[in-house]
This record gives sequence, structure tokens and C-alpha cells, in this order.
Amino acid sequence: MVTERSAQVVVASNRGPVAHAFAEDGGLTARRGGGGLVSGLSAIGPDTDAVWVCAALGDADREAVRRAGRRLDADDTGGQSVRMLDIPPEIFGAAYNGVANSVLWFTHHLLYQTPLEPSFDAEAAGRWAAYEAYNTAFADALAEEAAEGAAVLVQDYHLALTPALLRERRPDLRVGHFSHTPWAPPDYFRLLPDATAAAVLRGVLGADRAAFLTRRWADAFTACCAEVLGAEVSYGTGDGDGTGDGGDTETRITYAGRTTRIGVHGLGADGRFLRERSRRPDVAERMAELRAEIGPDRRTIVRVDRTELSKNIVRGLHAYRELLTERPEWRERVVHVALAYPSRQDLAVYRDYTAEVGRVAEKINADFGTPGWTPVVLHVRDDFARSLAAYRLADVALVNPIRDGMNLVAKEVPVVSDAGCALVLSREAGAHEELGADALTVNPYDVTATAHALHDALTMEPEERTERNVRLAAAATALPPAKWFLRQLDALRED
Repeated sequence: MVTERSAQVVVASNRGPVAHAFAEDGGLTARRGGGGLVSGLSAIGPDTDAVWVCAALGDADREAVRRAGRRLDADDTGGQSVRMLDIPPEIFGAAYNGVANSVLWFTHHLLYQTPLEPSFDAEAAGRWAAYEAYNTAFADALAEEAAEGAAVLVQDYHLALTPALLRERRPDLRVGHFSHTPWAPPDYFRLLPDATAAAVLRGVLGADRAAFLTRRWADAFTACCAEVLGAEVSYGTGDGDGTGDGGDTETRITYAGRTTRIGVHGLGADGRFLRERSRRPDVAERMAELRAEIGPDRRTIVRVDRTELSKNIVRGLHAYRELLTERPEWRERVVHVALAYPSRQDLAVYRDYTAEVGRVAEKINADFGTPGWTPVVLHVRDDFARSLAAYRLADVALVNPIRDGMNLVAKEVPVVSDAGCALVLSREAGAHEELGADALTVNPYDVTATAHALHDALTMEPEERTERNVRLAAAATALPPAKWFLRQLDALRED
């Protein structure tokens, strides 16, 4: 159904641009978010009729929906039109934690311990039904919001089924899907039940255009479509990387009588925002606090991550331990500033991992620390100002994920670092595709090689470090969030 409030541009994502909390008096407070989608919607201008469809993530969000009705109060959303869906908590929980974060995320990041997991039984089938219902709720809302021929940009693995469901309801729309994660290669993707694997691929192929952060992830998706679905893949000259230069090979996937174009858009850091935000007084305060913890005249190895399993924080700590063991000259001369912010603590495996990060850090401090030197400065409370302060103080940035769609930390640190930093970067991070030439590349599973890379980074000549940092910062900001969003929108409309 098309309504009088229909929009020319619609964005769909699990998390929206605003989150609510209950105040002490029973009222609601709203906190606006940031990121690429927020910047992108702002970039298309206030005169563009755009709507953001997202899910209520908790009780306060649900109460806001009940009070506001179809659209949230514009005063809470920065003037954006936001439709937040009050999906029943049991459906949301089973879809979000039971499928999106415990199945699809694990599959695309290759996280399963395959002798024991995954195991798909009757309970798993019930969770999958909830995931289908969750995606259906989004498809219904998008069909109601979008004007005739509107552009709809669906985001990420939470909504893999939505493009095809929306296509059934509104074949007139221009639908795009963007994957912010890696995509699993066919052999690993086939860990999923056959029907589930096929449904995910068919869901994304409901889009006119499916886009990814790197060519590697796009090629993996293409291979899955060919091997799992038997889809036809063709190649031609086009702007498949979204740069507009016409020099990339454009991939097209044809299945069940429809053709989906494949695009690549490597999300960059927002350099202007980061430089301005990192010079505010609260960041200066956090820098002073960190300097006091680090101590005078010491080098810094900085990491900033959520305690997400794929971020590989524990192996990074083990590599730092090996550095101190094999290179005792660094004892009392270097500090590992580890900002490890708890993630997904409603899942037991994430709680256990977060606890392990703390145990390993404490053991390093107990074994190597002295009265005047704490080898690992660990902070677990999320604090963006402190993250920026750590970026500015970094001599070395350690970014060693097992697998990552992009990893913006790798791009943000060189932009903000005061003196220029050396970047130790996993070859399995999507950012490696753009930054690898000026980073010190590591195999994320090789603790010894990572320790060696940390030593090489710490001993890099200042001139070389500065020159590399300049090139890293330039590459990192080549496609900032607003431009990244608009490139996708333009490519979707041009087809």
C-alpha cells in the first residue's frame, strides 16, 4: 500500500539513528546516534523525502513507539523521519540473537568450532521462523513507506530476506542491499542448512543491486550464488566498485529470471569529524588521564575494539606478552593501551570472551608489572572521548581481527594520531585491501609473527612512520560516510 506519506528514499536497518532510555521520572530520553547512515541521510539534504525504518531494541524504544505512533518525534531524531517497528520481543530476540548474531555472524566470520557446532535442530527451526517474521515486518513497513519507484537501501545480515520479500510486495521499487560483514566462502556457507543457505541468497538477490565493502566479499557472495543456487554469473565493464571511473569489472548475477548487479563501496573514515572531535576538551582530559596511567617517556601500542569474538583481542594480548618475553628491552618502555568495550553480553559466549580478555591482561600485569609500570592499561567502559585520546597517543595501532568486513579503527587511528602511528593490520580485515601497502601485515592466528610485527612497528624510523601515516590517512578518508552512502544511492538509481 502506498500512502500520502510515501518517501522517495527509504533506509532500513536493525539499529536506527536514535535510542531511548527511561528517565527517573518515568519519561523518555532520546540519544541520537552517528555513523555512515546518519551522515548519508544528512547529505542528501532536508528537501529530500526520506524515511528511516528500524527496530525498537528495548522497552524504552517500544514505549517511544507506542507514544509516537507511526513516526518518532522529529525533535528526538535530529529532524529525520524515523519509523521504529515494535516487533514482539520474543520474535526480535530469536531473530537477532538466535539467528543474526549466533548463526549468520558466526558463518560470515568463520567463528564456529566445527567439531561441536553448529547443530541445527527443531529449536533452530523455530528461531529461523522468527527471523523470517522479523524480515517480513520490515518488508511490510518498507512497502507502506516507499513512494512509486522509490529507492530503498536495506542494510546488513539482519535483513538478508527483506529485499526478496519487498520485491514481492512492491516490484516497482529500486531495492539495494548492503552487507557490512564479510561473506563466507561457499564451503563454509554450506554449514547452514541447505534451505537456509538458499533462502539467504535468494533474499539478497531480490535486490536490484547488492553491495559489499570489498571485492573479496563480493566475490565470495557471487561464488555462493553460483555454487549453492546454480545462478548465472556474467562480467562486463562498469563501475562495480562504486568509484564512478568505469574501470572496474561489473558482476551481474541472474537467477529465477532476475538480474542483480554487484557493487563494492569501501566505507572510509569521516576525517573532518574525527579531527574536530578529537580536539575537544573532554578528549584532552582523557589524554591527560591516559598519560598518567602510561607514565613518562613510554611508547604506546593501542587497540580499540568491542569484545567481539572476531576482533581477536586475546591473541593480540598473547602477542604483546611474547614481545615482552622475547624482547626484554621493551619492558618498562612500552604500554599496551587496550580499550576493550563489552559487546553482546546477553550471549554467554561473549560474556566468557570478555572475561578472558580481562584474565589475560591481569596475568600479563602480574607477571611483568613493576611498581612504576603497568604493562597493560585495560579499560572496559565504552567512552568515545577516551578512544579518540588513545588514537592521538598511539605510536602503534594493533588491528588483528580474525575476519572483519572493513574495520574502521584501522582507518581512524592514522587520521587522528598526533605524531603518526605504525599500523599492524590483519590481512583478514577488509581495510587491508586499501591500507595493506603501508601497514605491517599479520596473519591473525600467528601470535609469534604478530609479536615480531609489534617490534618492527616500535622500531620503525620516525620519518618512515610519518610518511606511511600520511598515506594511510589519505586512503582511509577516500570515501567518507556521506559520499559512501550517496554512491550507493546514485548507483541504484542509475540502473
